[in-house]
Amino acid sequence: MTTIDDLAKIGTSTWLDDMSRERLESGNLKELLSTKSIVGVTTNPAIFAAAMSKGTAYDADIEKLKAERAKADEAVYSLAIDDVRDACDVFQEVYEKSGGKDGRVSIEVDPRISDDGEATIAQARELWNRVGRENLMIKIPATDGSMGAISEALADGISVNVTLIFSLERYKQVIEAFKTGIRRAAANDLDVSKIHSVASFFVSRVDVEIDKRLEEIGSEDALALRGKAGVANAQQAYALYVSELENATDLPEGTNLQRPLWASTGVKNPDYSPTLYVSELAGPNTVNTMPEKTIDATLESDTLHGDTLSNSAEESAKVLEDIAAIGVDLDDVFAQLEREGVEKFVDAWNELLESVSPRLV
Repeated sequence: MTTIDDLAKIGTSTWLDDMSRERLESGNLKELLSTKSIVGVTTNPAIFAAAMSKGTAYDADIEKLKAERAKADEAVYSLAIDDVRDACDVFQEVYEKSGGKDGRVSIEVDPRISDDGEATIAQARELWNRVGRENLMIKIPATDGSMGAISEALADGISVNVTLIFSLERYKQVIEAFKTGIRRAAANDLDVSKIHSVASFFVSRVDVEIDKRLEEIGSEDALALRGKAGVANAQQAYALYVSELENATDLPEGTNLQRPLWASTGVKNPDYSPTLYVSELAGPNTVNTMPEKTIDATLESDTLHGDTLSNSAEESAKVLEDIAAIGVDLDDVFAQLEREGVEKFVDAWNELLESVSPRLV
């Protein structure tokens, strides 16, 4: 038994926030499953940019795509789809044993189309069909333009990972989009028990931005609040999940509740515990997607102290109230983080295309 097994007993599944062909071909991904209790994988444009820009694992396929005169974006998705399909196969047994909750592998739609709902749902359908695995999840960003695509995808029976959620207001919209999609899936006579979804709430980036603003204020009270916003914000999201989904009476029979997923859980400030966003965000029916460094820190630690989500609503609300009262504009923080989140993924995607393009000529 490991600390991650203990985390699973509390109710939090651990997914790896990283993927590469090297992990697949070396057997490393399979080894992580068996030795570190990992039960899923998430990817994003930055992860694929890092994977495809290193080593020689993709050289043969790139040469083949060059002969086929593939464009850069077509080539990148072809490579990513092959990796994701193979990863789905690695986790197939976990998927079956967990009844579809875990054993999941996520692939994200092109971040450049996040404001175009029609293009987003078209690509979500294409990726779902091309990967062709039931344990796939399509990542769609929680932006104004993509909200309708989330419902559309679920209505089609596509399992969805809604990503880049920072604020409670945005999360409320995501929950409504989930409910709408599941109801439509049931109306379309689909088996809703086979549709799964997670809502990826970002954590460490909240602390980075709010800590910076608290330091600019500079008072003793402001500085005392550093490192508390990310956890409090996520704990408030969990309270919202309980009230809006666990207590919902208007969902079709057999619905799998959209689980909160804690993303960006590697601490950015070395003064904070490396397991801060693990031990303080453990609770029923949740997922924590971690970089391997955080997974290893969790395995080496004994800092779990049970369910830290179920009874956290009052205290976490007070933390956010104190931060707002001292002069931090939380609405501005969350709007900035969402905008920057999309921009970072677009930048990573563009860098990847720029690195692959010359190799296709």
